[in-house]
Amino acid sequence: MESSCTGCPTESTCSGACPTEPEQTEAQKLSDVKKVIAVMSGKGGVGKSSVTSMLAVSLMRQGYKVGVLDADVTGPSIPKIFGVKVKADANEFGIVPFTTENDIKIISLNLMIENEDDPVVWRGPIISQLVKQFWTDVIWGNLDYLLIDLPPGTGDVPISVFQSIPVDGVVMVSSPQQLANMVVRKAIKMGNLYKANFYGLIENMAYVECPDCSKRMEIFGKPHGEEEAKVNNIPYLGELPIDPKLAELADAGQIEEYHSEKFDQIAQKLLEMSSNSQDHK
Repeated sequence: MESSCTGCPTESTCSGACPTEPEQTEAQKLSDVKKVIAVMSGKGGVGKSSVTSMLAVSLMRQGYKVGVLDADVTGPSIPKIFGVKVKADANEFGIVPFTTENDIKIISLNLMIENEDDPVVWRGPIISQLVKQFWTDVIWGNLDYLLIDLPPGTGDVPISVFQSIPVDGVVMVSSPQQLANMVVRKAIKMGNLYKANFYGLIENMAYVECPDCSKRMEIFGKPHGEEEAKVNNIPYLGELPIDPKLAELADAGQIEEYHSEKFDQIAQKLLEMSSNSQDHK
């Protein structure tokens, strides 16, 4: 029997007995998200959440309506980076995301728990279900781009996102370390299993610039991002430096005050890639 299912690695051998697509929730009926972009990394510590946040800010500055879904449930960074301390609201139709001063919409479990440093001691299936609800039960409204900040690795949450959320494209984040490059290949191969459309790879923390002499110092080794993207047959979006100012503003929850031409250039490439792909609708 020819498969009637999409989005799972066993599609070619599927019996066609997978559940049909559920009806839209009230929150989904009130939402119109044109593009969903998952930001993914093979391992932690490569600055994925910072990259996600700055992409959101850059897209916002270029006139797009943007939201950020924080899918890193056990290690959420998005509320801290944006300086969000209030709790998410809800009404009869669903959960209302927090809207920043610059109209970026944000949802995270940290907006629903009593204290931001309370640990989330949940098993994978419960976490995955929550992430699904961030898509089905949040009133996102009209968005041009929804960025999903995935947890590192290839575990339950990335699997659930690829299976249950109509992801239009994936952005990979890596760093110059060989270990990071090795693990990012695992993440790319995992995305290929779900026929993900890779918008490209960003190499973060590629270098630091001396504030006195402007000399470029590659403290994590020679960058290999462009080469890595070519080997994995995905576009290369560019490299980003270590910037103490970015770290300072992120720690202070003032990421929207940060501006970087390099981020804007990468965001522009991302726009070009996304415009060349069809909407998930």
